Amino acid sequence: MNLFEVPQPGVAIDGSDDRYPVRRIYCIGRNYGAHAREMGHDPDREPPFYFMKPADAVVENGSSVAYPSRTADFHHEIELVVAIGKRGSNIEKNQALNYVYGYAVGIDFTRRDLQQEAKKLGRPWDTAKGFDESAPISAIHTVTDIGHPASGRIWLAVNDEVRQNGDLSELIWGVAESVAELSTLFRLEPGDLLFTGTPAGVGPVLAGDRITGGIEGIDEIAITIR
Repeated sequence: MNLFEVPQPGVAIDGSDDRYPVRRIYCIGRNYGAHAREMGHDPDREPPFYFMKPADAVVENGSSVAYPSRTADFHHEIELVVAIGKRGSNIEKNQALNYVYGYAVGIDFTRRDLQQEAKKLGRPWDTAKGFDESAPISAIHTVTDIGHPASGRIWLAVNDEVRQNGDLSELIWGVAESVAELSTLFRLEPGDLLFTGTPAGVGPVLAGDRITGGIEGIDEIAITIR
């Protein structure tokens, strides 16, 4: 391979041989009330806040993920993922869903001990959230096929033990609001993914664990830790 031939990260598209090329991965923090409370915060609908993962953090559904270095507290977070389909800035809320190409199921893996240390010191979360293989994702299902899901069970199990069990209707900031707000901070482009937050029940995983999860009406995901 030529030195400058860098592979383009991509995600499968359900029912197509094409792939969705990933440009950026945005994530919303504390977007379910119960999860905010379990992390010691009061969910009062303050404006959503965002962090990022590198594009090449994506991992194909059904893959194995290495237990990452520099952590002893590696956590799972199941999430609805929004795939952006066209360019936009300062998008109005009532137009925001027109910019969505489709939806997927994702896992925001987190080095929780590094995150907690960063919080105490007032430092960025990059090392806690943006590491290799930290963003497993199912195939993207287009809006044409599934519409815009506003409710439906979202769940995750570790070794068949259910740990997270919520509903999309519990999102503090819905998809339209989240996309509109994000577009005031960044110009959105096709290839951008938005992880929309996780319900309560986050917790640690170990090497050898099998993680399964899904969102009703969208897809399921399965990942093993090696």
